[in-house]
Amino acid sequence: MRLSLIQADIIYGEPRANFEHLKTLIEKAAEEKPDVIVLPEMWNTSYALKTVASIADRSGQPGARAVGELAGRLGINIVAGSVADWREGKVYNTSYIFNRKGEEVTSYSKVHLFGLMEEGSYLAAGDSRVTFELDGVKCGIIICYDLRFPELSRALALDGAQIMFVPAQWPKPRLHPWRTLMLARAIENQMFVVGVNRVGSEGKAEFFGHSLLVDPLGEILLQGTEEEGILTADIDLNQVTKVREYMKCFNDRNPEVYK
Repeated sequence: MRLSLIQADIIYGEPRANFEHLKTLIEKAAEEKPDVIVLPEMWNTSYALKTVASIADRSGQPGARAVGELAGRLGINIVAGSVADWREGKVYNTSYIFNRKGEEVTSYSKVHLFGLMEEGSYLAAGDSRVTFELDGVKCGIIICYDLRFPELSRALALDGAQIMFVPAQWPKPRLHPWRTLMLARAIENQMFVVGVNRVGSEGKAEFFGHSLLVDPLGEILLQGTEEEGILTADIDLNQVTKVREYMKCFNDRNPEVYK
């Protein structure tokens, strides 16, 4: 499977401009003929939380759905990062996933809200995890701060996920935790982990990029710089099976102790 990670800058509170910018990058990434394109977190509005209710998508319209149309036109699966998404009176941080036909495969809303930023005052938390298939491959997704909660990643692995996607807006100076947690989630769950982090600055916050593709042994296959760009690599999904059959960590679990 060939993956393209789009490490983009995002304009604060400008959904239309952000879509047009991502559209250009998606079309450029398509030239590499990837099987899956992955976008960063909250790419439509960024963290314009005070106005997010008025500028967010409405059940995926227009931003996320427009990405779905691109997926169908280009014939490429797209993990559409995440968008601020208004539904039934609440705003969620929601990832939409589209297949090669442009059809919505599933959606996932970020479960863990970042207390340090008081996200819970503006956003509603999701209440379920999801797995899905792209080209017959079982995948899972978490969003940014979810990475700090290993229970969620482990549950996705136990559900059969071979790849876990992590769209993010992970800021400076926390590069070491970002890299360490990405590697840990890959190693402990014996799966590929694909983290796509934004670049640029927003007020006092700066974002360092360093998007990562990590294999089931914790080896870094791709790592971005602090500059905007597209990272593309092929992965061998047979590696997941080989690692899990050799190091049978899941068989050696003792769930009774964890309760």
